[in-house]
Amino acid sequence: MEILLISAIAFVLSFIFALGGIGSALVLVPVLHWLGVPFAEARPTSLFVNTLSLIGASVSNLRSGRLDLRLGSPIIIGSIAMAPIAAYASTFIDESALKLCFIAFLFMSSSMMLKPKRKTDREIYREKAPALTLFLIGALAGGSSGLLGVGGGGVVAPLMVLLGFNPKRIAMITALVVPFSSFTGFLAYWAMGNIHIPLVLCVGVAAALGGYLGTNYMQKHLAPGTVKKFLGAVIMLIGVKLLWQLF
Repeated sequence: MEILLISAIAFVLSFIFALGGIGSALVLVPVLHWLGVPFAEARPTSLFVNTLSLIGASVSNLRSGRLDLRLGSPIIIGSIAMAPIAAYASTFIDESALKLCFIAFLFMSSSMMLKPKRKTDREIYREKAPALTLFLIGALAGGSSGLLGVGGGGVVAPLMVLLGFNPKRIAMITALVVPFSSFTGFLAYWAMGNIHIPLVLCVGVAAALGGYLGTNYMQKHLAPGTVKKFLGAVIMLIGVKLLWQLF
């Protein structure tokens, strides 16, 4: 029954967070921990959820011809390079310190997304960025994915918002990038023996369906600004809840 409950939660969260292409690992880690899953198991489970849910999102984007591989490839390369290194490094860091890093990460992501648009801002979005800049964004995403088990979408999305890309396009890029950083981090945790196979498989299937449906809904019904504000508010609330529990 616990696995069925967690699978249902993963489906709902994957649907919601696929609206912004971020992946639900950002909130699934604390949710699994609240439900009694050890922190060491919650991280790889959430990474696997991210992998399948955003593969579902990317399949949806691919079928509709919305994927931009040229923009996403440098980010993917950077994330793959850093995720396993950070996952290994996490074994040497105190769990309380990791939780504090996770809370700080949540607040950073939400503040970037909730930053109000100035009256002078125009609805004009950039189309390109230097490959090195994109690679560094990917490296930061991979590092957060491996260290905290959050997939890295919460790094990619706000930084690309700051660079001036359309939030709906960002959702497509993060949906393409995050499965790579998430799965690389997941494999590193698997090699270290921190995997609960039945939980991972059941939750992963539910997440894949949720991610596919969420991406379709976002592209058809939501405006870019709505996507950004919605995700920023949810991430902020999770951070407040975790901080309250920690102290």
